[in-house]
Amino acid sequence: MKIRALMLAAALAGLGVTAVTAADEPQEVRQQLMKKVGAATGALAGIAKGEKPYDAEIVKASLTTISETVKVFPDHFPAGSETGMETEASPKIWENMDDFKAKAAKLGSDTDAVLAQLPADQAGVGAAMGILGKDCGSCHEIYRVKKN
Repeated sequence: MKIRALMLAAALAGLGVTAVTAADEPQEVRQQLMKKVGAATGALAGIAKGEKPYDAEIVKASLTTISETVKVFPDHFPAGSETGMETEASPKIWENMDDFKAKAAKLGSDTDAVLAQLPADQAGVGAAMGILGKDCGSCHEIYRVKKN
């Protein structure tokens, strides 16, 4: 069980290295950060759905990744990065930056609250995913442009 947690942590850390190497391209950094969140969310979803056994270390590592990532994510939307590199970022982000940052902050605080009382089983992870999923969805509905 600990080996899986270490492998997940290494994979998530590897995604972080990719983001750092592309620091001059905000669109690339944003995409790499969202991939980190996606990997962490996928690990949690597998547990919540019962596809993977509950593993406290994986739950904690995944929630920590989401928490840390969402806190820096809004910083990678400078003026002029609205287009390019097949970005899915909606122009509405730059029109409503305060709201965008507030949505990211809510996801961060909700994730931190879940971390503070780490889910102890599959049902707890499922309940946490319900809360975090709503946060993600509220942002994606407004600020993400789906590519065909």
